[in-house]
Amino acid sequence: MTATGIHIEGLRKRYGQGDTAVEALKDVNMTVAPGEVVGLIGPSGSGKSTFLKCLGAVIEPTAGRMTLGGQVIYDEGWKIADLRALRRDSIGFVFQAPYLIPFLDVTDNVALLPMLAGHPNGESRARAVELLKALDVGHRAKAQPSELSGGEQQRVSIARALANRPPVILADEPTAPLDSERALAVMRILNQMATQYHTAIIVVTHDEKIIPTFKRIYHIRDGRTYEEAGEGLTL
Repeated sequence: MTATGIHIEGLRKRYGQGDTAVEALKDVNMTVAPGEVVGLIGPSGSGKSTFLKCLGAVIEPTAGRMTLGGQVIYDEGWKIADLRALRRDSIGFVFQAPYLIPFLDVTDNVALLPMLAGHPNGESRARAVELLKALDVGHRAKAQPSELSGGEQQRVSIARALANRPPVILADEPTAPLDSERALAVMRILNQMATQYHTAIIVVTHDEKIIPTFKRIYHIRDGRTYEEAGEGLTL
């Protein structure tokens, strides 16, 4: 394992006890290198959402080991005292809906997380502007979220996910509401950002338009992961 990235070993999650117990995750193993974007696909009920919640430190696994950015965060128990700070500083989240704050302009939507982490306002806004320019929405820096197109909103949400320079980004169906052109544009951006910022990115998706873009794909079935090589479509 390198100094950064994602490494998951034997992750399990059980809901309930006794005869009513449900094993949502039975044996999940995954490695994502810094600068890499991998796909995670599987049918409804296969454990994708539970896996993301465990990896995102939203729910506690039952067993296993999770390493993010070279730091063991879980090993048969949480190894991090402040999980909220972990989520804020070390994990970027991109969702199907952008969830931008409607009463803040684009710059402040992106700058908010660094500000909450204690970075000076000016530094946080400068970081936001840098990311917005890199994502080709710098000209929308002072716009309100309601003034943006769907594709622009998703780019802003990616900028927000990168704002604290997290070693890991978890993207949950980020292209589901987009047409083919915009979906491929989002994947192009995620790959560019992964390379530029050495970020390990997992994209959970059902979107057949983007599956050919992955060089590696993890399937999850019945709570277990299976790896295969992807096409690695040039974007």
